[in-house]
Amino acid sequence: MTPHVLLVDDDSSLLKLLSMRLEASGYQVSCADSAEQALNVLSDQFDLLITDLRMEGMDGLALFEQVQRKFPQLPVIIITAHGSIPEAVTATQQGVFGFLTKPIDRDQLLQTMASALAGTSRSDSEWRSRIISRSQVMENILQEAEQIATSDVSVLITGPSGSGKELLANAVHQASQRADKPFIAINCGALPEQLLESELFGHTKGAFTGAVSKHEGLFQAADGGTLFLDEIGDMPAPLQVKLLRVLQERQIRPVGSTETVPVDVRLISATHRNLEQAMQDNQFREDLFYRLNVVNLHLPPLSERPEDIPPLARYFVEQSAQRHNPKVKSISADALQVLAQSAWPGNVRQLENVIEKVTALSTTPVISDAAIKRALANQEQVIPSFNEARSEFEKRYLSKVLQITEGNVTQAAKIAERNRTDFYKLLKKHGIEAAHYKSE
Repeated sequence: MTPHVLLVDDDSSLLKLLSMRLEASGYQVSCADSAEQALNVLSDQFDLLITDLRMEGMDGLALFEQVQRKFPQLPVIIITAHGSIPEAVTATQQGVFGFLTKPIDRDQLLQTMASALAGTSRSDSEWRSRIISRSQVMENILQEAEQIATSDVSVLITGPSGSGKELLANAVHQASQRADKPFIAINCGALPEQLLESELFGHTKGAFTGAVSKHEGLFQAADGGTLFLDEIGDMPAPLQVKLLRVLQERQIRPVGSTETVPVDVRLISATHRNLEQAMQDNQFREDLFYRLNVVNLHLPPLSERPEDIPPLARYFVEQSAQRHNPKVKSISADALQVLAQSAWPGNVRQLENVIEKVTALSTTPVISDAAIKRALANQEQVIPSFNEARSEFEKRYLSKVLQITEGNVTQAAKIAERNRTDFYKLLKKHGIEAAHYKSE
């Protein structure tokens, strides 16, 4: 289906030129000569909005804020002849997908549009509907998740606590042919060994003290569907052996039973631990690791995908308002900027908790930046890991040298005493666009 793009610019000649260029590239294009007209014609038939920043009346950022309230999944690209670092930073922190400067480079525009549309091409798919994201890194993960969902290979999801590993596991299940069967989750670190064994494999009556009746385990309950083993790295060694046997033989033996029961279960596991290190320390079986880690999906910390923070925050505000405080209608742009600049050691779970708290306590319909700052100040101070601290330093350092050189990568690489290839790799790793730092 041909993507439908809405162009907004008060310069009629540029509007016509850009419209012709995009139509020649295969897009369906509609035009509006003001933000106000754009809001009148906007509907869910559009796949992308491209707007000028500086316009008479409502400007591009104000239009974006209105669009986010009415069509939060619609990606927005802003173009301007007055590009500056503060405007670009403000735009991206508020959730704008792209920020391009005039004269517009055709290839850069088409590439940015393709990336924006790739992030929404399957946004209506039910399987991924609970994952709120607009970042390219998450889109890449979801594309891989959809590809492997149709097979029955075991999947290991890694990433820090609170990054959404169970949500991703459920999305894989929903995209699979097992979607109409159960999805069952259990935290392997939350139960003592005997109870965990009983929960997983079941037990017979009288198998141990307190086993007053027969109990079907989660493997049987998930038969035909998916079993999600969270914090698999915390599973006791004896159970690791039994789990390996289940993966090899596709059958389980309930505690206290001499008979085996065949099971048809797709296994997805997750951990925030370094299992390679755990194997070296003899805390996790190598043979089990390779059985579980047929495909690895790694979720990055929220701090490495800050463009996901605005849509997540808006979503949590809406959900929290329905539960706790219906008079709250939205969150301010300044509040979103404060959120986007925070470290989030607790990742998405911490963001949700902060939003739920400020929404419940809000006395105004719009959550302010002051309310967010108070909530963050009251959060328990968490020392980041070495890797998190190093990543944050790298990101700040790269931004600093690009500011100094006004986006000149060659000069920035010289200051950093790195070759240009390595420097570009670092920029790509942290999602930094050198073009955003160029002066007019």
